[in-house]
Amino acid sequence: MIRPLTAEQAFELMKTGSVEVIDVRDPSEWSTGHLDKARLVPLEQLRASPKASLKRDGVIFVCAAGVRSETAARLAAAQGLREVYNLKGGVRAWSKAGLPLVSDLSVAV
Repeated sequence: MIRPLTAEQAFELMKTGSVEVIDVRDPSEWSTGHLDKARLVPLEQLRASPKASLKRDGVIFVCAAGVRSETAARLAAAQGLREVYNLKGGVRAWSKAGLPLVSDLSVAV
């Protein structure tokens, strides 16, 4: 089951350290700002190799507006993950809520 989260809910869940954040945008989007401690796994990479890309249960998927992350969440659920979350509104909603983005250029994989 995929659980939608508001930006505020995702932020609180992330503070517990119990979830991984996977950003499914493209590297060019990632470099403009992403959630702290997120791991970049572009959606096409996730589609091509879901088992290699999904290292654990308890994942929040993020994209620009919430559409690609919903697709990623469905892929994860199809792989048997049970704690799957989708950030509603994506990075746009996160920014609109006044939550911080980091813009380091390194790509965590």
